[in-house]
Amino acid sequence: MASNHSATEESTKRHKVEGPKKHVIAFIFSLALTLVAFAAVIGGEINKDFIYIILMGTAFLQVFVQMAFWMHMKDRGHTFALIGILGGIFIVFTCVIMAEYWAWW
Repeated sequence: MASNHSATEESTKRHKVEGPKKHVIAFIFSLALTLVAFAAVIGGEINKDFIYIILMGTAFLQVFVQMAFWMHMKDRGHTFALIGILGGIFIVFTCVIMAEYWAWW
């Protein structure tokens, strides 16, 4: 009886399986974002500034989809990885700002 009790405790501690439905939806959404960015560039009749806004918006959404669904950052237990990613973003932005000031000096 004790062995059954420990087996049920272990099974409740496991992660829930998402199944392929969410991954298929995320994949289709990623493809749609890619097609929107591609169509904006190929169209050519849109203002260049607006194309840059579209590209940055779709890139931001792509990063969110990739991190949430493929890297599972939406789940618990990924705090250390998230801190590493945010630290890397901070370092990159700091280097870009330092390079711009160095070039303008």
